Amino acid sequence: MASVRVRPCCPGVHWLDDPYTAAGKADLLVILTEWDAFRALDLRRIAGMMATPHMADLRNMYSPGVAKKAGFTAYAGIGRG
Repeated sequence: MASVRVRPCCPGVHWLDDPYTAAGKADLLVILTEWDAFRALDLRRIAGMMATPHMADLRNMYSPGVAKKAGFTAYAGIGRG
């Protein structure tokens, strides 16, 4: 996992290996990678776990409509109008 190589550079960061655990009570989901594991997320489950279901999709993996249907109240994709 990429975080293993980055951890020594970021000693103050709390690392989690599960996206669902990381999303719990979060205010913003930020997608930074195109890894297949993130393409197959249960967005409805994640949105339901979040304190504020907002998504910043920096890879445009999901459409605004898919995010809204899953329960996200705000969506921003890089390069989208």
